[in-house]
Amino acid sequence: MGEKMKYGLYMTLFRMLSWLPLWALYGISSFLKFIFKNIIHYRRNVIRENLHSCYPEKTEAELLEIEDKFYGQLCDNIVETVKLLNISDKQMKRRLNVRGAELVEAAADRNSPVILYLGHYCNWEWVPAITLYYDRPKVSAQLYKPLHDKAFDRVMLRVRSRFHSLSIEKDRAFREMLRLRNNVGSFITGFIADNRTSWRETKYHTMFLRHDTMFYPGGEEIGRRIDATFLYLDISKPRRGHYDLEFKPIIPDEGVEEYPYTRKYFEMLQDTIDRDPAYWLWSHRRWPSKS
Repeated sequence: MGEKMKYGLYMTLFRMLSWLPLWALYGISSFLKFIFKNIIHYRRNVIRENLHSCYPEKTEAELLEIEDKFYGQLCDNIVETVKLLNISDKQMKRRLNVRGAELVEAAADRNSPVILYLGHYCNWEWVPAITLYYDRPKVSAQLYKPLHDKAFDRVMLRVRSRFHSLSIEKDRAFREMLRLRNNVGSFITGFIADNRTSWRETKYHTMFLRHDTMFYPGGEEIGRRIDATFLYLDISKPRRGHYDLEFKPIIPDEGVEEYPYTRKYFEMLQDTIDRDPAYWLWSHRRWPSKS
């Protein structure tokens, strides 16, 4: 099947589903959860290995409860992402409670770009809606890694443009952000920096979720070059379909000389995850397997 035809089929399916109300989509999500958890056991071994190694103090019952909630959030993310093709600004503002947006506007007043660090926590695909909560800067962007399925990659780029944010390939991040700095001055770029990195890419380590964790400091390196303000987006989920988001300044610990903002980001992200572990993306390998 050609890429153009696949793209058309994907978009048709997404659009049909996006017209459903969220309560109906959550019914589909609950069905998907049953399939993912009980039938196909989606990445169950990876999820359990991650949870056991990060929370050795928790009982088996507690870990199974986190696992169950994780599958629910994963499937909610799927239907909520589809809904982005057909959701109004008004409805989105009813579902997101955003605090600290004045920090973004203060950076814009200083003509400073914003590096916004966040994690794969709750539904990161809804995060671009933060632009509804401040007037400046006018330009927002997010980094992404292209998918192998080029047709589906085009669909996701379409979905992620719902709130007029630019999608920048990670390999082109510095070039594009330098261009934005020169052309528009202040802008905001989201960095999801909790992916697994290769030993070939970095030699930097920090402690994260009780593991010695490699990290790639690209966001901080770019931020320093463009005189950026570093912020963290803390996210919580009060109930299904609703998220609280809060911009927080990243204030490095004293005495940390090597990539202090990135290290502080991991510390803040761990606090977020520890508060309610079920909402982090446990299905991906962040650390080498011990098996």
